[in-house]
Amino acid sequence: MNRALVVGIDDYTSGNGLCGCVNDANAVGSLLSANQDGSPNFNVRYLLDSEVSANKLNQYLKQLFEGEADTVLFYFAGHGIFDEHTDSACLVTNDGQDPNWGLHLDRFLHFANRVYPKIKSTVAILDCCGSGYAGELAGMGTKGNVSFIGKGITILTACDRQGNAEERDGHGVFSSLILDGLRGQAADILGRITPAALYAHVDQTLGVWGQRPIYKTNVQQFISLRQVSPRIDKTIIRKLPEYFPTQGFEFPLDPSCEPNRGSNADTFESIPVNEEKKSIYRDLQSCNRQGLVVPVSHQHMWDAAVYSGTVKLTDTGIHYRRLAEQNLI
Repeated sequence: MNRALVVGIDDYTSGNGLCGCVNDANAVGSLLSANQDGSPNFNVRYLLDSEVSANKLNQYLKQLFEGEADTVLFYFAGHGIFDEHTDSACLVTNDGQDPNWGLHLDRFLHFANRVYPKIKSTVAILDCCGSGYAGELAGMGTKGNVSFIGKGITILTACDRQGNAEERDGHGVFSSLILDGLRGQAADILGRITPAALYAHVDQTLGVWGQRPIYKTNVQQFISLRQVSPRIDKTIIRKLPEYFPTQGFEFPLDPSCEPNRGSNADTFESIPVNEEKKSIYRDLQSCNRQGLVVPVSHQHMWDAAVYSGTVKLTDTGIHYRRLAEQNLI
């Protein structure tokens, strides 16, 4: 079972409160706990508001990294602070105050770097100011350009080491996009949501002028954080090498594939519908809707069928054909 520690703090004893962190933490934890079909995903532990003392956060992080796991995930939404004088950054806990703000980000990395391969993958998603410091080596490089991230670690942050994590309409801007991605907007054709896909979703949506997210990783393969319904049935993708013996093959269609012939029904009255060809044609239509297959000489699949055209794989289709050929789907 995967494990996740989800932390959200709105109510700070210092009085400098926030308004969306607890909501975001609860929503992230809820999505991570189960895949879209209801099957169990992460075993989620929450730490919220007044519970989040420096001692308790440190204790819960230790427990997060104990024992074996495929993936552990740490999510934090709250205040973060970067200190230029000490070249360090902290996640600010509920009881944090100068100079003991809470959990130093390099301490989190200390935990994460020690557990591979007992824990195969560690993911940190940090929605707080200064979070881009995570993974950097204090006092080295130029303005923190040197990172040390151990094997199996992925870090997604709301901003760079000197950036601000914004809130809007009762949610963190970064976390709102993470939530959209986990709901399915960042899913690939097979319904897998990877950290890289989450980052790409956030990166594209935020644009270039405002808050900029950071993505750091040292992994040999991508993991899926959540599974949603595939946009196309996997059994159809597995048939691509059968339908397209080579990646450049053009699959021939004819009117017997298409039962709905519209105004051309009389013209093709003598050509009965072939049920086997119709079934294959329906598979190819599904592939066309997801950008895996396109007609060669016609604009639409219907025209390619009734006028005996051909269809071919797109570059994306070639990729998924290759995966199917290698039994990776």
